Amino acid sequence: MPEGHTLYRLATALTGSFGGRRVRVGSPQGRFADSAALLDRSLLRGAEAAGKHLFIQFSAGRWLHVHLGLYGTFEVVAGPAPAPRGAVRLRLSTASSYADLRGPTACELQTGAQREAVLSRLGPDPLRPDVDPELAWRRISSSSRPVAGLLMDQNVIAGVGNVYRAELLFRHRIAPHRQGRDLSRSEWEAMWMDLVALMHDGVRTGRVDTVRDAHLPAVMGRQPRVDDHGGEVYVYRRAGQPCHVCAEALATELLDGRNLFWCPRCQSDGRSSAAGRPRPG
Repeated sequence: MPEGHTLYRLATALTGSFGGRRVRVGSPQGRFADSAALLDRSLLRGAEAAGKHLFIQFSAGRWLHVHLGLYGTFEVVAGPAPAPRGAVRLRLSTASSYADLRGPTACELQTGAQREAVLSRLGPDPLRPDVDPELAWRRISSSSRPVAGLLMDQNVIAGVGNVYRAELLFRHRIAPHRQGRDLSRSEWEAMWMDLVALMHDGVRTGRVDTVRDAHLPAVMGRQPRVDDHGGEVYVYRRAGQPCHVCAEALATELLDGRNLFWCPRCQSDGRSSAAGRPRPG
């Protein structure tokens, strides 16, 4: 499932290609045909992301809400639109560019009030400057759930997916099964600041890179990571491989239906320390 930085990049691409223009809106697949007809030839004002949700604003107070889910794709392409191929749920197009949406979990026309209802259910998004991380802290610090599960809960923090979850916990030496209420305030504040920086880096580069300079392939004399998710990481999808820091074999298990990755040694005792935890950066 795309993580928050991917949705922000998509919103920027959609605004750049279609913002301030009247667009053709269609549904070649037919599952969004009625709503597409209402939007066709209207003014697209711009797009924005909130967590893993995408909102596209049209004239007349209409909003298009998209959630890509696990399998959805939304591709923005420069150039005239060719004949659609495959199950295209939604196509936006002008004479100079087009965007095809395939396989989303949600593609629905909303009012402003409906959009606000979706936003109200989300936790603070590290990529939005107008959010209050205190809301996430209150939910985490009062919960007996594992912190690894809380980080993936969009009602706690919006936009964090499996990669950022695993990497953030490793970077701060937090055991993934530790209860949220056992985190200290200082640990949480360091994690939040690190998450903000990491996700903004993801927006800038289009990939998730979490490895510090001392552990980069060229420094360690190891091969670069080869993975369709891209980016240099510490633990994500590296189960059984040696930890870049301590060489322990990395572990994995299912937690809340998603694969969890961690280092049993670096994240061993459920308590991090200011001395032992690597600094964010």
